Amino acid sequence: MTYEINGGEMPPLNLAPVTLAEEVLQNVRMIISTVKYSVPMDREFGIDGAVVDRPINIAKAHLSNEIFNAVRRYEPRAVIESIDFDGDESGQLTPKIKVQINE
Repeated sequence: MTYEINGGEMPPLNLAPVTLAEEVLQNVRMIISTVKYSVPMDREFGIDGAVVDRPINIAKAHLSNEIFNAVRRYEPRAVIESIDFDGDESGQLTPKIKVQINE
């Protein structure tokens, strides 16, 4: 089954997810919403924020690479099928990620 994660929406943290899908999707949301170097005991966790003020095409490519690598490293049960981006006139990019769960 394919699930879609919208990077702009962060539902409240659930400390006791009921299903495997809920747990994995929450983990992926946490990975993509965390800025690299902001987690004291694991500075590599998250997505690099160095794309600020870069051209949109370069930022999309860099973010896609960061998302693929971070999810592969920190949540191997999630297999990314695709990454698309929504953007607005201010230049803010919001990732939309389609994942399957490897059980």
